[in-house]
Amino acid sequence: MPVSASAIYFLNLRGDVLINRLYRDDVGGNMVDAFRMHIMQTKELGTCPVRQIGGCSFFYMRISNVYVVIVVSGNANVACAFKFVVEAVNLFKSYFGGAFDEDAIRNNFVLIYELLDEIMDFGYPQNLSPEILKLYITQEGVRSPFSSKSADRPVPNATLQVTGAVGWRREGLVYKKNEVFLDIVESVNLLMSSKGVVLRCDVTGKVLMKCFLSGMPDLKLGLNDKIGLEKESELKSRPSKSGKTIELDDVTFHQCVNLTRFNSEKTVSFVPPDGEFELMKYRITEGVNLPFRVLPTIKELGRTRVEVNVKVKSVFGAKMFALGVVIKIPVPKQTAKTSFQVTAGRAKYNAAIDCLVWKIRKFPGQTEPTMSAEIELISTIAEKKSWTRPPIQMEFQVPMFTASGLRVRFLKVWEKSGYNTVEWVRYITKAGSYEIRC
Repeated sequence: MPVSASAIYFLNLRGDVLINRLYRDDVGGNMVDAFRMHIMQTKELGTCPVRQIGGCSFFYMRISNVYVVIVVSGNANVACAFKFVVEAVNLFKSYFGGAFDEDAIRNNFVLIYELLDEIMDFGYPQNLSPEILKLYITQEGVRSPFSSKSADRPVPNATLQVTGAVGWRREGLVYKKNEVFLDIVESVNLLMSSKGVVLRCDVTGKVLMKCFLSGMPDLKLGLNDKIGLEKESELKSRPSKSGKTIELDDVTFHQCVNLTRFNSEKTVSFVPPDGEFELMKYRITEGVNLPFRVLPTIKELGRTRVEVNVKVKSVFGAKMFALGVVIKIPVPKQTAKTSFQVTAGRAKYNAAIDCLVWKIRKFPGQTEPTMSAEIELISTIAEKKSWTRPPIQMEFQVPMFTASGLRVRFLKVWEKSGYNTVEWVRYITKAGSYEIRC
């Protein structure tokens, strides 16, 4: 069920109405008074973003110093309502130069009313794309002096953009050099026990694209995912020879992806937006290649000394290297003095976070640097509790490596003019929550 909103209000922090729009006559004009009395004055704004008062539902969200409130008289899709608020705020920001606050609303009453009439019709959400709305609502908003004004790019054929199937890309784009940049960025999440047993491990990834292509191109992306390769071999009636395959979980696509074609052929085909965008997100839980293995040994020698030995092994190829590697080894709060010996990088004691911080600027693959530390503790009578050891944490970034094993098999570009394109593909693996218990 869509939103079917009866009214939308923009309130400041005092509860004063900055601007409002009534879309239906099934609610009274005093609904905002009910919201102010039962929610704002009772200090219950942070408890739940959805409240029911007198047979009406209130969906509200705070953006900067403004409350956006949607009033609904019947049953409605809550997720759709909040999605509408987020997209509407992004639309207003694009007109106001990136600002959305009480001053921006007061300075743009006329423009906001015009936009509210376009983005919602009788309470039902309509097109909220800034690129499309700017084609026929050409009025400029009053911008903040600190905002940066982007260059306007007028398009003559606005009707086709509004009613056509490709609303995210305008016609008539021309580039001297046609290029496509594709980045696969992954974050590795790991929780390992002190005995080296993996307790939790998964990879969350994004496929980011930056397209500078002329005309209206059609792109096709091929990955080494299991479902796509099986479907391809089924269509070609021959076995696949693409090596390792992976299984993608929780895949979400940008709106430009042709989902009908993906369901039938399992191929990612799309007409890309101009510039930078996120093509897809995914998650992988099986067959994760951990870039690092950490082998810690921590010995408590009485109540005044601790010995720490940490070995970190890079599992990726010898020709690769990691950048910005940081290993944080927790130590007791009563640490008084530390001494280190490292075979690579630098180490120091950070009293603010109670950790030994070991930094390696460039970490080659297939190497095993070690760190040894002796820690002297302050002996206190009051502190008799045993030291609860927090896990060791890692930060890193490994270019041209994917922990999931995901690879781009091909990236094809078709355009009716037949121009040549240059494709650039890059892989990056970063640390998410990478923890090893000690």
